[in-house]
Amino acid sequence: MRPVCSPEDMYADIKEAGLIPFFRNTIPGFSIEELTPKEHWFDSSDELGPWDWKIFAVQSGDIAYGKFLWGGKAAFATVEFYRELANWRRSLPAYSPSPEGQRILEFIRENGSCSTGDVRRLLGLKKNAADALLTRLEAQTRVIIGDFERVYRGEDLHYSGWQRAAFCTPEDLFGEEALRTSRSPEESFGFLSRRIRSLVPSASDKDIARLLG
Repeated sequence: MRPVCSPEDMYADIKEAGLIPFFRNTIPGFSIEELTPKEHWFDSSDELGPWDWKIFAVQSGDIAYGKFLWGGKAAFATVEFYRELANWRRSLPAYSPSPEGQRILEFIRENGSCSTGDVRRLLGLKKNAADALLTRLEAQTRVIIGDFERVYRGEDLHYSGWQRAAFCTPEDLFGEEALRTSRSPEESFGFLSRRIRSLVPSASDKDIARLLG
């Protein structure tokens, strides 16, 4: 994969990898962060790097983005690989939505998307609790981030990288047909494991299992 020096580089690497974390993780070398030269990763200039470039990937319409890997880690996936992750995760009882999660999903079905603010109002929660519920739904492959809105602040309306996320279901973003797979959940796990090992041959079974949940 190429060094990430532009939004186009980042998008191309995501497409090539199929599934890749945004930040450093337990598998060395397997992240957008580690593919990005230091001068493009949050320097002191106006260059915001991958933190802003992820908007380009999300708005392409064929990339899943959200906290759906181990430990609530942000990641990117093409539809081909995301559907296998969803097939695996959704087969596990530990990844079933809670009653609060179901209420959020019902809200999304009725409104098309939701924000952290919507969840706070819906359930009467503080921001941290609302964020935690959305992160859990992302890990359960029930919601992903469908779009970002850049936030401009101050008298000069300066953009410093702050964004608001709109959450939707992967079925709404990609279509239910695109998320169907002929593989069993176990076969999906094997498919993803082989892909990660093809990208990072040094990755251990334990680290891959942790990443995929």
